[in-house]
Amino acid sequence: MNILLIEDELVLAEIVRESLQSRGFGVVHAADIASALEKYYNYKPDILVLDVMLPDGNGFDLARQIRNIDTQIPIIFLTSRSQVHDVVEGFESGGNDYLKKPFSIEELIVRIKALLSRNGLISKAEAVDKTASIGKYQFEYPAGVLSVNNKKRALTTRESELLQLLLLNKNQFVERKAILLKFWGNDDYFSGRSLDVFITKLRRYLNEDPTIAILNIRAQGYKLICSPLTPCFFS
Repeated sequence: MNILLIEDELVLAEIVRESLQSRGFGVVHAADIASALEKYYNYKPDILVLDVMLPDGNGFDLARQIRNIDTQIPIIFLTSRSQVHDVVEGFESGGNDYLKKPFSIEELIVRIKALLSRNGLISKAEAVDKTASIGKYQFEYPAGVLSVNNKKRALTTRESELLQLLLLNKNQFVERKAILLKFWGNDDYFSGRSLDVFITKLRRYLNEDPTIAILNIRAQGYKLICSPLTPCFFS
């Protein structure tokens, strides 16, 4: 798997690059947004590992630029900024994970592998597209396309996986902690905040059909509610 590492701290970048390469990853390094975009287009990476504070701009803004043309590539933010609003902005800008500095290389590798696996890159050849009806919506999985009234929305990998989980457990309570451990690998505060962001997004995406809803049981979990006559199933 090929990684584009965007980090302006050159010593840290070299440590991370060598550590990832020793585990069999291909790594290209960029120290600013301008070179990162150039290498993104030329290198076609499988995943981005992205610092937030860069000399020529903000990593969140770079993530938004990437998301405008690529909704599927996983993005991990590396940053010392750990305020709640920073974490929320990271996921709102299109990030899939958020790792605070200082971090261990082993934790970074675990998170990279988890995102690549969820993105289907490890077993892409075995993936089989399925289409689900969710009220008025059509949901293509694992392609991650949500359609309604001839409008299509490309979901991120995390959004698609979360919607699939809720659909498979429709009208049943899904424990918050189980979701966090499945998709984030931990149930800490920051992961919980990112889950809240993704649930809010899915609710917004599904708001054109009043017969479906994502119910929040505070601090416990979520339930995708479908009215009795509303189709909610994979075909």
